Amino acid sequence: MTTPLPPDFLHRVGRPGWWRPLVGSVLLLVLVFAVVPLIAGTLAFVALLAAGNSTEEATAVLDVTAETTPAGLALLNIVIALAIPATWAVTWWLHRLKPRWLSSVGPRLRWRFLFVCLVLSVVALLASLAVSLLLPLAPGEAPVGEVNDFTSRTRDFMLVILLLTPLQAAGEEYLFRGYLTQAFGSLVWARRASQALAVLGPALIFALFHGLSQDAPVFFDRFAFGVVAGILVIRTGGLEAAIAMHVLNNFLAFGLALAFGDLTTALTATGGSSWWMILSTLTQSLVYLGLATWVAKAMGIVNAGPPVGGALPPPTGHPVLEGSPPRV
Repeated sequence: MTTPLPPDFLHRVGRPGWWRPLVGSVLLLVLVFAVVPLIAGTLAFVALLAAGNSTEEATAVLDVTAETTPAGLALLNIVIALAIPATWAVTWWLHRLKPRWLSSVGPRLRWRFLFVCLVLSVVALLASLAVSLLLPLAPGEAPVGEVNDFTSRTRDFMLVILLLTPLQAAGEEYLFRGYLTQAFGSLVWARRASQALAVLGPALIFALFHGLSQDAPVFFDRFAFGVVAGILVIRTGGLEAAIAMHVLNNFLAFGLALAFGDLTTALTATGGSSWWMILSTLTQSLVYLGLATWVAKAMGIVNAGPPVGGALPPPTGHPVLEGSPPRV
């Protein structure tokens, strides 16, 4: 009888070695947040200099922390999107697992489910907006205000956001809810402990890598987002629901900033949020979690797949990993 494997157990059937998930996690974080930005930033800087820009002008274009430009935002999105091939490479090189196992237990990206989840994320967003209208926010905390003028710069920002933000969101999900979920989940055998570690570990790193100077509400909001995304991966057996939620969340954040604020503040936000706004974002996440789980079950989406590799067989008598693949 075949033994179906949940996503947090997949690293167990690659190359043996308890150290591999730890080394792979550190390697990927260094690649995505240090090596790739350095290489991509250097190439972009040289290209700007070759186009006739001065050193100061090229620096101003690429430095999104000082003033975000369309080119700077494009570079940032491309750098994070490169986490996708980075996770594929580490998965193959270090674990000898085919990269498609990062997408789902399918093993593939289940596009129909992904597109349905995009619709569900809009429904969850509407629920969040309804709650936000009832919150006792101070005037400066409202997410909208006077509409910005539409300029050619606004148009360029819109093109970058529409074309590259989905890839950026997918890149983060392949890193945090793809590789890191499998890495953390493989560290312990107990099923519940594996699930908890696979969800909480990547969520904590996800929140921390958004900046160490975040205030408590901002940090909690990002951590909670990571927890919900991690639960979705466990419940649906893949990244589709988490990617859809992340894409819409970034579209909303960038869209509001473009229409009513500025993208520099949106990208570097580390404080100024109210705990009341957490109720709105939690509503969005929890409504989406319920809808995605229900639709996954209705569509017959499986959250465990056939074994691969077979380097480390699970313990005999494991209540979850025996029998035919369970459905969500």
